[in-house]
Amino acid sequence: MMKVSSHFSRHLPAVAMLTMALVISGCQKDAEPTDATDSQNTSSQSTDASIANTQTDTSEVMADTPVPADQQINSPLTILALGDSLTEGLGVDSDANYPAQLEASLKELGYTNAKVINSGLSGETSTGLVNRLDWVAQTKPDITILTIGANDAMRGLDVATIEKNIRTAVKTLQDNGSHVILGGMSIYDNLGNDYVSAFSDIYPRVAKDMNVPLIPFFLEGVGGDPELNQADAIHPTKEGYQIIVKDNILPILKPEIEKLKASNSTNTTALNNTTNNTPTETTQ
Repeated sequence: MMKVSSHFSRHLPAVAMLTMALVISGCQKDAEPTDATDSQNTSSQSTDASIANTQTDTSEVMADTPVPADQQINSPLTILALGDSLTEGLGVDSDANYPAQLEASLKELGYTNAKVINSGLSGETSTGLVNRLDWVAQTKPDITILTIGANDAMRGLDVATIEKNIRTAVKTLQDNGSHVILGGMSIYDNLGNDYVSAFSDIYPRVAKDMNVPLIPFFLEGVGGDPELNQADAIHPTKEGYQIIVKDNILPILKPEIEKLKASNSTNTTALNNTTNNTPTETTQ
């Protein structure tokens, strides 16, 4: 019997059942107006000048005032959930998959304009995902949660190719202006300790090299638990996805949203200051 490396022993119960079932099922199908009061004792010319000055002063104050926090939190926020059947939510209702539950949770937290786009595709590999990046980029996501690689590993695909594809996906998304969060995966020792270690090591290495936040193990606390997975022992139930969203995704996602808000607020202030300081041409 093959021995599991100590590096991954804590994930053994979770990933064992996940891997065995994936081998059997192949992760299902293959991809896819200014008020002014006139004074009776003031000339018309003086009144007009007073109104003009009032309008100018008001616009200057509004431009220099920081955007209130409640307006910032309600700014449009688009999150792209990108991956395979674990993202798609195969086998659960459309309101029970993780993207749907994540959007609901964000709204409860006050991010009322948050929108989470489900771009999970059953059977997706890292190569297939790279091939559809131009299409998903049309959603113009502020943040992308990228979870891919499990199907590659179940098929024993070359680890170097998997890592290259993940790096390509991260860079392409970043180049399109999206903040990427990478979801890590682990597998059981059915392909040997060397392959298991090499595969799992992809995610922290890419996250460090490309400066992206990492969800260490996307299925932490859920994978391998029959009470939180469907009969196929692969895909989480609604309750399983609740745990994934609450314990695994939100602790990593919320700081990124706050960074994005801070960055947008800084950019808005800089733009307002630039506009206010722009000299205006006067005519004689």
